[in-house]
Amino acid sequence: WFEGRDGQCTLLVYIDDATSRLMHLQFVESESTFDYFAATRAYLERYGKPVAFYSDKHGVFRVNKKDAASGDGMTQFGRALHALNIDIICANSSQAKGRVERAHGTLQDRLVKEMRLGGIDTIAAGNVFLPAFMETYNARFAKAPFDDRDIHRPLAGHDDLDDVFAWKEERSVSVNLTLQYDQVLFMLEPTPIARSLARKRVTVIDYPDGRLAIRHHGVDLPYRTFDKRPQVNQAAIVENKRLGPILAYIAEQQKQLDMSRSAKAPRRRGQKNHMFKIG
Repeated sequence: WFEGRDGQCTLLVYIDDATSRLMHLQFVESESTFDYFAATRAYLERYGKPVAFYSDKHGVFRVNKKDAASGDGMTQFGRALHALNIDIICANSSQAKGRVERAHGTLQDRLVKEMRLGGIDTIAAGNVFLPAFMETYNARFAKAPFDDRDIHRPLAGHDDLDDVFAWKEERSVSVNLTLQYDQVLFMLEPTPIARSLARKRVTVIDYPDGRLAIRHHGVDLPYRTFDKRPQVNQAAIVENKRLGPILAYIAEQQKQLDMSRSAKAPRRRGQKNHMFKIG
């Protein structure tokens, strides 16, 4: 999108299928669930809830693994939309969602050129530029609808978007009041509620802003953490001459281990802050 002036990124496009009107554009580093959470929340806060979103078969929108042995067959994004009573329809081909595909073709030409002429060379600057671009685009390319009623529904008082647009997974609590999530061990504080939860299920709620809650029947449980992926502080190797060789050896051994987070956990590039540091 920036012709090498900035790193690679993705443009998320929301378009009205009845009019070809651009509704929301947002540059993101990758098509992660958290990025779609943020963009969809911005859409809903501006327009309200549509009847349905029509998308491709990206893994954010549908479970593409045919032999999935667990879960309810719904992605985190699908679960969020279901909570808001919004359907999601996945097109079988790019031709089936022709309006947005044609819009992409126009954007990849017109938007790229206008950003070049405007000296826009970062994702942040691009996102600032997009609203004015959409207004000009819609004035030129949008079509009059057959029926001009707006069937977006207003957000209800019980629509808690902070809670809806969070990654949620269930975990079992051990007899020692611990549970694991994304290679981190969580130790529940031994409150009366927590003591009753041994061998029971709780919900881990991973928020886009980096907060994390462990919840049972609407109650957030206090906890401590222990990261299973500790790494040697490289500064310690320099500062401690006696232990330097030993620390250097340990650090080298760590490089040979699988220090990655869980493949089932969310991709965190769309999160602002989180505890799951990658070494």
